[in-house]
Amino acid sequence: MKRILLPLLALLCAGLLGSAAAAPAAPVEGADYVVIDGGVPYQPVAGKVEVAEVFGYTCPHCARFEAPLAAWARKLPAGARFVAIPAPFGGYWMPYARAYFAAQALGLTTRTHAAMFRALHEENRLPISDATPTEIATFYASYGVPATRFLAAYQAPAVDAQLKKASEFIDRSGVEGTPTLVVAGKYRVTARSQDDTLRVARWLVDRELAARRKR
Repeated sequence: MKRILLPLLALLCAGLLGSAAAAPAAPVEGADYVVIDGGVPYQPVAGKVEVAEVFGYTCPHCARFEAPLAAWARKLPAGARFVAIPAPFGGYWMPYARAYFAAQALGLTTRTHAAMFRALHEENRLPISDATPTEIATFYASYGVPATRFLAAYQAPAVDAQLKKASEFIDRSGVEGTPTLVVAGKYRVTARSQDDTLRVARWLVDRELAARRKR
């Protein structure tokens, strides 16, 4: 009996030690995230910790990140909120950044956000570069908005204002690439893998919420 139990106990202990060793370490400032000097949220809402994703529809990394990020965002605590910000970096980024804000104004993004990534990176329904407003409007027309109405929203001064606001947030947050998560306007996540990015972002959200509860 003892000869059977001892190996089993040894295996059990080894498993417990292995689990403890595999537990992720707490995120480290400067390695996993950067504190943004004077940073403020993109779209502050009282009582909420903002998680902002700076993304680009033409970015293949953002396309791969979309599904796990969306699942992660749905599990955020009640005190946090998620917001997506298209990066108006210029060139072929601009038509799709403008398209996102036009779709947002028309109440389409819930239905079209993931679909736009698929159209670009899986289905080849839209070109990555040199997309025309008409081509983009045709895509959104398949979601029930006449192309003329979408084009009016696409060219509206309100979209120009949104692009300017996004650009200012990106500049002051030190965002240089996509996808990038910014928590509470104060922390830019710099972890290297998708899983670590989401883990670090949630840790920062929880830390920020805990700090607010103590005030």
